[in-house]
Amino acid sequence: MAPLSYNKDLQAVELPGTRRPGQTGIYRRVGYENELLVVPPTRPHIRTVYDTFQHGLLTSPNGPLLGERTFDPVSKTFGSYEWETYVEVAARTTRFGSGLVHLHQQTNGLSEPAQRWSVGIWSINRAKWSMADIACVAYNLVSVGLYDTLGPEAVIYGINHSECSIVITSVDHIASLLHDASSMPDLKIIISMDSLKAGTPAVPGHASAGSILRTFAADKGVQLLDWDEVESLGQSHQRRHTPPRADDTFTICYTSGTTGMPKGAIITHANLVATLASSEVANPLTSDDCMISFLPAAHIYGRAMEVILYSAGGQIGYSSGDALRLLEDIAALRPTFLPAVPRLLNRIYARVYAATAEAPGLAGVLARKGLATKLANLDAGLGNKHALWDQLLFNKVRMALGGRVDKILTGSAPVAAEVMSFIRVAFVVDIIEAYGQTENTASATSTQREEMEAGHVGPPSPNTEVKLVDVPELNYFSTDKPYPRGEICTRGPTNFPGYLKDEKKTKETIDEEGWLHSGDIGFFKENGTLTVIDRIKNVFKLSIGEYVAVEKIENQIATRLPIALQLFIHGDSIEACLVAVVVPDPDIFPAFVNKVLGGNTIITNATYQDPKLRRAVLKEITTAAQSASLKSFEIPKAVLIEPSPFTIEGGTLTPTLKIKRQPVVQTYRKHIDELYREIRSGADPKL
Repeated sequence: MAPLSYNKDLQAVELPGTRRPGQTGIYRRVGYENELLVVPPTRPHIRTVYDTFQHGLLTSPNGPLLGERTFDPVSKTFGSYEWETYVEVAARTTRFGSGLVHLHQQTNGLSEPAQRWSVGIWSINRAKWSMADIACVAYNLVSVGLYDTLGPEAVIYGINHSECSIVITSVDHIASLLHDASSMPDLKIIISMDSLKAGTPAVPGHASAGSILRTFAADKGVQLLDWDEVESLGQSHQRRHTPPRADDTFTICYTSGTTGMPKGAIITHANLVATLASSEVANPLTSDDCMISFLPAAHIYGRAMEVILYSAGGQIGYSSGDALRLLEDIAALRPTFLPAVPRLLNRIYARVYAATAEAPGLAGVLARKGLATKLANLDAGLGNKHALWDQLLFNKVRMALGGRVDKILTGSAPVAAEVMSFIRVAFVVDIIEAYGQTENTASATSTQREEMEAGHVGPPSPNTEVKLVDVPELNYFSTDKPYPRGEICTRGPTNFPGYLKDEKKTKETIDEEGWLHSGDIGFFKENGTLTVIDRIKNVFKLSIGEYVAVEKIENQIATRLPIALQLFIHGDSIEACLVAVVVPDPDIFPAFVNKVLGGNTIITNATYQDPKLRRAVLKEITTAAQSASLKSFEIPKAVLIEPSPFTIEGGTLTPTLKIKRQPVVQTYRKHIDELYREIRSGADPKL
């Protein structure tokens, strides 16, 4: 089947006779009104993730698959990417998987090898993460992604909850696992991705780190091996692959909730293949494609992108693990495909906009003229390419992403229309905006590469049907004009079967008719494209009776506020207005401080509390909000300047870089209360 044809004016239809009181009818993508897509139409033999890897192996046997940058420990610098081919990865994962099966059988005293037992994987994205995952698939084992931001208690919970007897991890996590081993009775084996060979000790006369860890493990009754040892075991005890069935569990993805322990979402092989099927017809990848892997592999979005790409025989290069080095990694890899998240795009936008449209002198004049011309063409439906301006200016801008990126996929949260349009013309790139969540395998709606209109997330994916359900307590109704609004509900083969060992939460999420209730608010336009407004839990009523959607407001202001690295907006239902926390951009903010306070101001912690500076920042926020045509009650009336950024490690960002609202509120509660006292008293800022 050829890729989907694109018709801007009609992308999805509401199926006749499907409307009910309190909800819209059911929307399906044009061309899939009668049947949802379950398997890739040009590769119908692909039914499991095992099949996807085997197809990639047949497509590009000697082609590069997994790449990592070399590292010089003396100069502490990274070099170029080195690659392992599909054939090499296939051989290594067979050896490693055989070693896993042998260890499990031997440790548990089994006469025959077992299947479908859980294996924890805990590290940053790297080649061995993916190889461990591929090995699990080959022997029908269930991979369980673990990650730092779950917190120590939640990692222990995940290992116990999923009954992991083996955890594969990087060396930096081994000591903490062993320290808490008594709290994890199922954990019997830890496998280090890094070598534990006894080498020259760091201090002469002392034991090496590897031997210390092995002694610690022995004391805890845990078997500790490194990756190479498991591969060697597998070489000596090689096992035939035991491929999974479509309805077998592929992975357990733990969701990073803001309260309580995370939920373990069960994702089947059929779920992932259905996501692949939609990608094949809507936005296909090929063996010529190369992607940067930096979105956490423990999350389904990043993992699904890797599976989709290796099913096509493409290449996956891993970031070096430092967010500050990500653009350097991208430039070194020169990918063609960039899976991203809104906060990364907002960051790229702020940096490139400042370097082009706000540049001084002739360079700025040319950049503004080029951008204005290309944006006008984009609005007129003439595409994002321009022979003169691309040659003169924008081909140089493209080099910031390596010069080869021709498609960017973004998901996890809305992106402001201005950001989307700017990146489309500045990088001469197609942007695919998708919407989904863990529970529907990151696949609910998506735009196509041909789409140049920003501000929506496209029609339902070919594998999904969507409806909107009234949320009366927030004044969202399917009868609203000009567009029906309500909670976004999805149904199709990507919907997960449920949460591991949690029937109650499963029933709260998927109703008796199979509809997944997302907790998001959206509306459908006449052409069948969906726009996501906000999370239900992020929409609330101020004391003046007005409803506000704070994430939408943050996105609208942040894209027009270059002095801010991060922006958090908060409102209390007992208050009449909003307040803001701004984390300043360290590259841009110093010049702003000098402009406001004069001279060469030395910035200290006291500087951020300066009333004059805070008033100036609030004025910038107000100007940005007015530029976005926000209503008066949507504009914050007081601001805190916070020099320390929100971080994943600090528990204030999710692994996909979304702000975790409740932890931020808890952290800044005293400051928020003081902001409201300032507003009520009409006093100058005192923070």
